[in-house]
Amino acid sequence: MTAPREWADKDFYADLGVSSSASAEEVKKAYRKLARENHPDKNPGDTAAEERFKKAANAYDVLGDEDKRKEYDQLKAMLRSGGFGSFGGSGGAGFPGGFRTTSENFDFSDIFGSGGGPSGGFSSDGGFSDIFGGIFNRGGGAGGTARPKRGADVETDVTLEFREAAQGITIPLQLSGDAPCSTCHGSGARSGRPTTCDQCRGTGFVSEQKGAFGLSQPCSKCHSTGQVIEDPCPTCRGTGTVHRTRSITVRIPAGVIDGQKVRLAGQGEAGPNGTPAGDLFVTVHVRPDEVFTRTGDDLEVTVPVSFAELALGGTVAVPTLDNHVKVKVPAGTPDGRTLRVRGRGVPKRGGEAGDLLVTVQVQVPKDLDPAATSALRSYAQAEKDSGFNPRSGWAGAK
Repeated sequence: MTAPREWADKDFYADLGVSSSASAEEVKKAYRKLARENHPDKNPGDTAAEERFKKAANAYDVLGDEDKRKEYDQLKAMLRSGGFGSFGGSGGAGFPGGFRTTSENFDFSDIFGSGGGPSGGFSSDGGFSDIFGGIFNRGGGAGGTARPKRGADVETDVTLEFREAAQGITIPLQLSGDAPCSTCHGSGARSGRPTTCDQCRGTGFVSEQKGAFGLSQPCSKCHSTGQVIEDPCPTCRGTGTVHRTRSITVRIPAGVIDGQKVRLAGQGEAGPNGTPAGDLFVTVHVRPDEVFTRTGDDLEVTVPVSFAELALGGTVAVPTLDNHVKVKVPAGTPDGRTLRVRGRGVPKRGGEAGDLLVTVQVQVPKDLDPAATSALRSYAQAEKDSGFNPRSGWAGAK
């Protein structure tokens, strides 16, 4: 998963091959197409395809989420403008001297709080990352309300049977991690009501003058939450969360592919003191099926048939994901031909489904009883007398 600090030098729209104005449906369609074409199972040993698959997954992780996409677009817009607006002071338009975000005088890592020292107030706990924290849901300006923190994201893996992944399934999961405290209902306070911080007046930030600049620093008393716990809950000791194992029910949508991640918003670890929970990311692994293979939303199956069924035509029973269907084999069908059955493949959103591709394969009997052998010899002679030559037109014929 790509972190916000890595977004500056990424072009997720280019990675998916869509424009920045693409709709959510267009973004999803582009991702699914790239994922199908470059999946490692379809391209074993192809490192370039694997890299394209990973880039597409990282891009969709951001662009497929409405909030993350908005944050990413805001960051890119600021980078394109060449600057980051005004800092402190009396309404100045930026740093003295017209500071610009060029490669010669600016390190993108500074935005996210990795540089500087305490003398300038640019530590990793209170530097540029907090000034611009609103973009990444990490803070707010001195005049606004502090953005709440959120719980940690959780990742887990599940293994499904081929048909479960194709049709979708609801499964129970057990997760261990931070969950809301049942005593204080996640608030952290014995009374259930935290107190507004009197140092920052609930904003989570205090203003501080640093020479020519007015900087906004996280409030040290409330740790930028805007609230303090004066009567800590005895169970969670004021954190609002306790570590425990919980059971949840997860719906895996129809059509997931091996290695795909399913995001469940708000199902991760609980946030401190009643703040939002993180997300749960479920990586799905799919076992191969002994009957079906899959290309995109189409199912593929090979059906054994006899020579007579192909020569004379007939109807054969073919399995689908839930039952069998009758498939008509036209007279004179060649061995290896693929017949298409519309709408009996992998379900799609909106009620549609891919197709079922049925490949017929002749099975030659190893042992024939005398009656069958006699009949086959008679047929072979009749076939020869009719002038049929199976090698007629073959480049290797004499």
